[in-house]
Amino acid sequence: MFERFTKDARAVVQGAVEQAEARTVDTGHLLLALLEREGSRASFALTAAGAGGAGRDSVRRALAEARRHAGLSRAETDALAGLGIDVSEIVARVEEAHGAGAMSGGGKPGRRWSGHRGFDRDAKRVLEKALRVAVARHDRHIGDEHLLLALTILPGVPAEVLADHGVTHASVTRVLGGGSGEDTGAACA
Repeated sequence: MFERFTKDARAVVQGAVEQAEARTVDTGHLLLALLEREGSRASFALTAAGAGGAGRDSVRRALAEARRHAGLSRAETDALAGLGIDVSEIVARVEEAHGAGAMSGGGKPGRRWSGHRGFDRDAKRVLEKALRVAVARHDRHIGDEHLLLALTILPGVPAEVLADHGVTHASVTRVLGGGSGEDTGAACA
């Protein structure tokens, strides 16, 4: 599949691996790598949809806050609250005992691992969805815009954070053009 990735899409994947440091690459790392891109189709779409400039910094902060809460989405946090579990209280207690960011899933600060970094299940789903989006749009290659569209389609923290900043599947599709005119979200679900 990677042979179909454009230079920009490959740069996003490499950037996600670098963002992950010693951890497994997740969807948040893919979004952070997309935010680092300049002059690409995804960069243009992010800016046009409302996550340019200060919006990018706000997205980064929101991702960091979600990671601090063990990467739980709002839906997951709400479900736990329905069971009487206050995630914010748990995070506060864990951080009190083990330091800020203890639930972020990171390794020891400053320590890098030079081996292969795998992709978690959700990150793999994003890469697969990007392929499906490209096929549905009748595009011959998978670009960083397809990765962005995949992140907006699949449920999870990146989709929530992007939507909070006005970056939805519909807004990105409007900016990029509809491809074949089909709703790629439904066509690829």
